[in-house]
Amino acid sequence: MEAHGVHAELINTNIMSGLESRLAGSVDLLVVNPPYVPTPEDEVGREGIASAWAGGENGRSVIDKILPVADKLLSERGWLYMVTLTANNPSQICRQMMKKGYASRIVVQRSTEEESLHIIKFWRDIDLEVDANNGVMNSEPVSPGILHSVRSQIQRLLFWGGSDINAGTN
Repeated sequence: MEAHGVHAELINTNIMSGLESRLAGSVDLLVVNPPYVPTPEDEVGREGIASAWAGGENGRSVIDKILPVADKLLSERGWLYMVTLTANNPSQICRQMMKKGYASRIVVQRSTEEESLHIIKFWRDIDLEVDANNGVMNSEPVSPGILHSVRSQIQRLLFWGGSDINAGTN
């Protein structure tokens, strides 16, 4: 970041452990590349390199712990970008966040012989009326301008050098 003239405070922690109260409602951008590979549950949180990918059953053990924390941390205009696999059921993750008042979109999708990765963007949607007991009651369509905005912003966050931002987006 320094080489590109970008100033930011980076925090590396275990699902924001100990920082929730200090950062509640104040995070504008949260980028998460959680352990998402489906593995036996007993591999989650182990020491060593396996902890970088061991996501438990369906690869969702860590993801499902991150989502409520992200909800507490994000500002009203905050964005969450999360890397997932097809095996993590990204559409279910999006529905789960919609119940909390978030719109979402898969902004980048890349496939290899071994895996199909997605980057999902979440943001609070003031047009979503949420009933705490029953989930979404009213939803307005997403403006086409949002996708253009996302594409321009995500270019700065691409994890795959030289990738075409327009390839594989939905």
